[in-house]
Amino acid sequence: MLLFVYNVILTSCKKDSFITSSNATLQLSADSVKFDTVFTSAGSVTKSFKIFNTNNQKLRLSTVKLMGGTVSSFKMNINGNATSQEDNIEIAANDSIYVFVSALINPTAANQPFIISDSILISYNGNNRYVQLQAYGQNAHYLKNIVLTGSNTWQNDLPYIILGSMQVDTSASLTIEAGCKIYAHADAPFLVDGTLIVNGEKNNEVIFRGDRLDNYYKDIPGGWPGIYFRGTSINNVLTFAIIKNADEAIVAENPSTNSNPKLSLHQCIIDNAFTVGVFGYNSSIIADNSLISNCGNNLVIQLGGNYTLTNCTVACYSNNYLIHSNPVLQATDAAFENGNSISADLNANFTNCIFWGDYGDVDDELQIDKGGNGVFNITLENCLYKAVNDPANTILTSVIKNVDPSFDSIDLTNNYYDFRVTKNPSAPGIDNGITVAFPTDLDNNNRSIGITDIGSYEKQ
Repeated sequence: MLLFVYNVILTSCKKDSFITSSNATLQLSADSVKFDTVFTSAGSVTKSFKIFNTNNQKLRLSTVKLMGGTVSSFKMNINGNATSQEDNIEIAANDSIYVFVSALINPTAANQPFIISDSILISYNGNNRYVQLQAYGQNAHYLKNIVLTGSNTWQNDLPYIILGSMQVDTSASLTIEAGCKIYAHADAPFLVDGTLIVNGEKNNEVIFRGDRLDNYYKDIPGGWPGIYFRGTSINNVLTFAIIKNADEAIVAENPSTNSNPKLSLHQCIIDNAFTVGVFGYNSSIIADNSLISNCGNNLVIQLGGNYTLTNCTVACYSNNYLIHSNPVLQATDAAFENGNSISADLNANFTNCIFWGDYGDVDDELQIDKGGNGVFNITLENCLYKAVNDPANTILTSVIKNVDPSFDSIDLTNNYYDFRVTKNPSAPGIDNGITVAFPTDLDNNNRSIGITDIGSYEKQ
């Protein structure tokens, strides 16, 4: 009994004493912490690593030090204490502590991304261990709660970071040149009450996306609100634009106040929107050679309006972020406002388009409903779609039904999608379209290769 008590006391004393040997073991959960693009002055996400004391006695860290000190582009926090250096840190036997790290990069004259490095020194019992820190920094134009008036042009010199909101005022215009990249914060809608012109080019597209670029967040839908073309907005034209990872990627509301469509989309990609890819509410949209892919709701038309889609692919597959549970096309002349059902005339023409979805719970990818007594003209001409039941109140001409379009690559595991149809020479959309006024496809390839194909890409 006395021996047992002695052993207990000895063990307790051992755990309460510090190990001082230089052979003491220490483990790190990571030997480096890396940040993706951090925009200057915007700051990064916070990352962390753990320091483990794997010994049966307490370990005293003589110092944990951010080597760049207080002027470092990195900031350190040890168990809730913001510091650049902390000494005499005790870690209980077989226990651990957290070290948190973030990056804040000051502007420089460089236009291109640059690498910022530092390290954290961990000293104990005469040993030194280092955790390397690295971030890619980039300067940018910062726009916070800004309202643009008059005529404005954004040139492709630096990225544009939107914080709070960005509004193109009534009677104002914004032209965005090829290659511009626009990164919006989670609270930053892009509001257009005037006119937005996007002059992207193939391989030099204008990109709209959220500003979280670290690996975990960069592909998550809903990272920023989206682009809203509101009531007074007119003459909007987007060419070779990519709008991705928004909540509502594109919303166009109310009719155009002139004879032009409220919004024209030429060779655009709208991808991975959480709520809706393109939403037209009693509005007018034309689109050609464009792709609307993998959104909570891909294309939604409510309360009528005027819509023309030519050689577009509207497709959705369940993936790690979104479950395909809604038809890729939903169109109606009706809506509910203030608890009342209202309706307006609806004219919609779809030519050479693909409407497809898979790996979900949707049998009919076209949901077309007539709820009012006004004009209701919807036509599908030379379109390919998936449906158990044909849509009601719709004119169908030379359509292809329930034949897999044979997209080049649908890789759900790696979240990779290629909606071209080059690998299967007998893909059903090849040479089954009709000649249209648009000479090039989404890749800017010539459409005059035999008979026009169905969808946004032409097999060469």
